[in-house]
Amino acid sequence: MKILMVLTSHDQLGDTGKKTGFWLEEFAAPYYIFKDADAEITLASPKGGQPPLDPSSDADDAQTDDTRRFKSDEDAQKALANTAVLSTVSADPYDAIFYPGGHGPLWDLAEDEHNIALIESFAADDRPIGAVCHAPAVFKHPKNADGEPLVSGKKVTGFTNTEEEAVGLTDVVPFLVEDMLINNGGQYSKGVDWDSFVLVDGKLVTGQNPASSAEAARKLLGLL
Repeated sequence: MKILMVLTSHDQLGDTGKKTGFWLEEFAAPYYIFKDADAEITLASPKGGQPPLDPSSDADDAQTDDTRRFKSDEDAQKALANTAVLSTVSADPYDAIFYPGGHGPLWDLAEDEHNIALIESFAADDRPIGAVCHAPAVFKHPKNADGEPLVSGKKVTGFTNTEEEAVGLTDVVPFLVEDMLINNGGQYSKGVDWDSFVLVDGKLVTGQNPASSAEAARKLLGLL
């Protein structure tokens, strides 16, 4: 199994002067689920190299067994520090693609033309696509074979408007994940805020929030 994990390169939280990036737990939990299943993992990001870590996800109260495992795993840290430049990555070698969240993807991955083409390529070949929390932002522009939004008519979830409100960033983010998925024709539903909630529709796997990242990764593996 070859799995491509795509992370954000964006580190500015709008014009707040604060930093953002990817959410550590949403990377670490899926990474180890894939790794422990003997998958070959390739990491990529728009700018390549070390993706920016959302500092909030590095706080003591955000740590999990997986993030602690990552902090003591030199090989994983080296892999993360050397992500491939996304524009050099082809969909061809990979069996599935997975997107960890954090607020960063709202700005870069959602609008990145190569990323949009990658998603459309995976979808056209009916290969699994997974995204968790804010990462379903990547479904803003990709289209299906009929030219409709990729998520149109599909059961999807992602970071809720009420979760965004709870972290105080409703007026900072460029768009709300829940609203965008609905506007694109997705059959959006959600669980309890901050609890694990994952939906699978065909080969599309979406998770609602950080707590959903491990389950989303397991569901993706189950499609391989």
